[in-house]
Amino acid sequence: MPDTSDGELSKDFLIEAKAWNDLDGLEMLIAFSLDAAYNHVVREEGIRFLPTCEISLVFVDDEAIRVLNAEHRGKDKATNVLSFPQDEDAEVFGPMLGDVVFAYETILREADEMGLAISAHLTHLCIHGFLHLLGYDHIESDEADKMESVEIAILAQLGLENPYEGTVVSDMLD
Repeated sequence: MPDTSDGELSKDFLIEAKAWNDLDGLEMLIAFSLDAAYNHVVREEGIRFLPTCEISLVFVDDEAIRVLNAEHRGKDKATNVLSFPQDEDAEVFGPMLGDVVFAYETILREADEMGLAISAHLTHLCIHGFLHLLGYDHIESDEADKMESVEIAILAQLGLENPYEGTVVSDMLD
């Protein structure tokens, strides 16, 4: 298997809710966050990818994500981010990793409630969604601890603080 540290993560953006267009530099922020997460999991977690991988990023409103959440998780409410992995149990990921869907109003509200810049919260959720595509989860406490530690390490590399400090995981991520 080739060394994937020189691989490429292709990002496919679909903005379905016009409100996302109000965020300057959205695609650059997401690309930067994903590249940091990708490089970290290759280097520090030993996760392997095919030389070229693709991730789809979909930016919707609360109503659209509520429908997806109801259809796929049985929860008839809006949530901040949903991930739809292509194969979360792969030994080598790719060529398609999956889809990550972001809800504008929920993310904006949460950032405001936590006193965070929208860019910081969105960066965290981008990394969180990406890790779900790789099989990370937060249902069991040991899985949650592992996922959190990887998120915190990536965010620290980006100069962002621990978003979990003083919170309960289930308060932030549903």
